[in-house]
Amino acid sequence: MVDVNEAQRGKHAHSDPALPTISDEADFTTRESSFSAYGNSFIEDQGRLSAEMSPMMMSPWNQVSPFTKSTWSNVDPRGSSLDEPTQPNALIGSLIREEGHIYSLATRGDLLYTGSDSKNIRVWKNLKEFSGFKSASGLVKAIVIMGDKIFTGHQDGKIRVWKVSPKKPNVHKRFGSLPTLKDVLKASIRPSSYVEVKRHRSALWLKHSDAISCLSLSDDQNLLYSASWDKTFKVWRISNSKCLESVSAHEDAVNSVVAGVEGLVFTGSADGTIKVWRREMQGKGVKHFFVQTLLKQECAVTALAVNPDSTLVYCGSSDGMVNFWERENNLAHGGVLKGHKLAILCLVARTKVVFSGSADKTICMWRRQGTVHTCVSVLSGHTGPVKCLAVEDDKEAKGQRYIVYSGSLDKSVWSVTDQEMSQQVVELDSAPNSLRSGISSS
Repeated sequence: MVDVNEAQRGKHAHSDPALPTISDEADFTTRESSFSAYGNSFIEDQGRLSAEMSPMMMSPWNQVSPFTKSTWSNVDPRGSSLDEPTQPNALIGSLIREEGHIYSLATRGDLLYTGSDSKNIRVWKNLKEFSGFKSASGLVKAIVIMGDKIFTGHQDGKIRVWKVSPKKPNVHKRFGSLPTLKDVLKASIRPSSYVEVKRHRSALWLKHSDAISCLSLSDDQNLLYSASWDKTFKVWRISNSKCLESVSAHEDAVNSVVAGVEGLVFTGSADGTIKVWRREMQGKGVKHFFVQTLLKQECAVTALAVNPDSTLVYCGSSDGMVNFWERENNLAHGGVLKGHKLAILCLVARTKVVFSGSADKTICMWRRQGTVHTCVSVLSGHTGPVKCLAVEDDKEAKGQRYIVYSGSLDKSVWSVTDQEMSQQVVELDSAPNSLRSGISSS
């Protein structure tokens, strides 16, 4: 247990002053979204500040460097070592830090990137803090990695681009932003570059006018897709940072965008619909054409995912349901996965398993056999909504195992085996002011 005085806990999430701050040439002001009020209605404890609820606030700042000595627990409190491969499901570690909600996760090899409402992006290696950097403004809502570039989507509507130093892998330098300042200046002098974003308000078509909600790469990794609460998704060429197209996709906030194979792109919105788009190259440009509406419902679409070969498309909604469609069967509806009590906030699909994170503070692991999905594990222990997931293969394990990273009001790291198992519930000590260790799922 960590004993912390109330005065040390603080009342607000904040940026780490020790992290390098990089100013922006053309930062947006923070905007209110049409989805902002609606988006929190299905999350518990919405009346309290994220920092007040976060167990990260329970740990005082006592490190000399912001990049070191952020302790991860690695021993089972009942005495067994987590290095012993006897547990089919086990919590590897849980980090307690003074940074409020974790909104985004991404992995690259043995590195884990985390984004929070403190504007910090932290980098972890082997369960230890490895590096970190922060922007001048904008809660970090999405992270995508392509090669040595890291793309971060922010509450202020901007996409920031970072590069890893070739000589110092723990150093991340600001590479630019999307759109670039040069493109913004060129477009701003042309009246045709302005579009109406709200009544009596215009903005440049190549800039998002509200929060970035999601980032996704095309299957060939040449294009970056950005979804926004401004009801659009935009398409960017990674090689030159050009905005190729802006699509007015929905009648409310676009909460998720994901690119599949054969040029298919899927978008999900707070208006309750999922739409399918087909990408076609036109000379040096690109154009997306509407194909069909997969789903139309009253509740918001909150998350989308496709499996690695894009044969199945998954949708999470604010009613706690996960729907899926079969691409090889002309995108026919395949069924519904029912396992959560509150909104689905994140989805990750692998070849034979699907992970869903929810506002009910749990993670469900679904095993797929054909089109039949069975919930084989319910991972419980977060003290707040599970906002983001990232999944990596456990290369050190025998057989197929996954490392599942989950971000919430706290952040826990799980090791989940992909072996035949009966349905089970894994419950963890969720004391808000303690570092939690792994507990057997038996």
